[in-house]
Amino acid sequence: MSDAESLMWRLEKDPYLSSTVANLTVLDTAPDMERLAQRMIRATRVVPRLRQRVKPALGLQPPVWVDDHDFDLSYHLRRLALAPPGDERQLYDLATLLTADPFDRTRPLWQMVIIEGITGGRAALLMRFHHTLMDGEGGVRLSLQFLDFERDAPEKPLPPEVDAAAAPPAASPSEVARDVMTSTLRVPMGLAREWGDLLADPRRIPEVSAAAATSLRAIVRQLSDTKRALSPLWTHRSLSRRLETLQVPFDDVKTAAKELGGSINTAFITAATEAAGRYHVAQGAPIEELRASMAISTRTRATTEANAFTLARLLVPAGEMSIEERFKRIQEATDTARSESGQASLNALAGVTAALPTSLLVRIARQQTETVDFGTSNVRASAVHLYLAGSRVEANYPIGPTGGTAFNLTLLSYAGSLDMGLNIDAAAVAYPGMLRNLMVESFEDLVKRGRPLRATASKTAKPRKPEGAQKKGKAKPAKKS
Repeated sequence: MSDAESLMWRLEKDPYLSSTVANLTVLDTAPDMERLAQRMIRATRVVPRLRQRVKPALGLQPPVWVDDHDFDLSYHLRRLALAPPGDERQLYDLATLLTADPFDRTRPLWQMVIIEGITGGRAALLMRFHHTLMDGEGGVRLSLQFLDFERDAPEKPLPPEVDAAAAPPAASPSEVARDVMTSTLRVPMGLAREWGDLLADPRRIPEVSAAAATSLRAIVRQLSDTKRALSPLWTHRSLSRRLETLQVPFDDVKTAAKELGGSINTAFITAATEAAGRYHVAQGAPIEELRASMAISTRTRATTEANAFTLARLLVPAGEMSIEERFKRIQEATDTARSESGQASLNALAGVTAALPTSLLVRIARQQTETVDFGTSNVRASAVHLYLAGSRVEANYPIGPTGGTAFNLTLLSYAGSLDMGLNIDAAAVAYPGMLRNLMVESFEDLVKRGRPLRATASKTAKPRKPEGAQKKGKAKPAKKS
């Protein structure tokens, strides 16, 4: 594992820091299971990691990926059906439960579940995988192994199966001992990988030394930031989740973002922040600022790692203002976050913390997540319609990990639409349906170039508060049945 993957693996000792990523794909009809199984056999040969499990290592070494000689596709590819009536709420609730299930750590860390019995003769695919396996963009690339550009696409030839006997031999005892000894140098080695081979070009030592100092200062500054999240409402955390979804037209948002002088990503975070601000106003607890996290891809054409991203925190303006002003301020914040993200990249942070005991590392990570109100991520996918074993893909709703925040909003662009999965901590957000509806309204207003917050918030009817809730927006979550 890379330093970043090892970090995510260790942090999952705390279930609040689960690294499971999922995607709910809605299909116009149930797929041909035999064809799908054949495609997945092919995918596991093209992407060897799908047939690998994690093997713990000694000392400070990161875990390693090893071939699973007991690999069984039927364990990873499953099929079930909803009970009548099979509506979308049932589908979302089931997807939430399946996503929350921990992986069997003795097997490859992924699963595909075909869900039938959805109203209108539809079906769905829930694909989930551990973040150590790949990031969101890696998941999109993997999907090309089993998705087609036409309904009755011809079968592709199977690549030859990897001969287990040809695999590299296991490390000898002396090699293991050597690796354990050198693992004490994992901190400087983790950083040195980013700075290049200094022995080959000693002239770069001053340049790299300056980069090292800058990177370490950025990491210390990031870990020293322990101010709690700013929302007065989203203060509780739990393992209960609620999934909501929304779709907005790609071209409309792109046009609005261009007119406002920025990108779709800025428009995305602007609408999310607008909705969060309106939610607080509707609950009688207006807030001027919130803290959001943003996933930033570091993937290039030369990237070979399964994960290539870092996380950035930014203060976003949630108070009363026009969408134009909010867009401008968020554009400035995201530009700053992107420029600083390389100084404290996830790999550099993972390298520095590699030598820490897991219990201490988890405590630091929990402290860091408590500084963030909500998380966002933006993934690009196909611009045209796709098919899965004879079924047409109607929508793609990504389910990003909350990571200790009140909610995660992840966007996946697909076939002229921006499909979004809103993964909510049910203890933090008392009215998830309201938050979802405000997200829709915020995107609509952004496309129309917006109205001030005060003009729209008053039109949002307050829901009846649960029994025992305080006034002024201190609403408690409804009791779970």
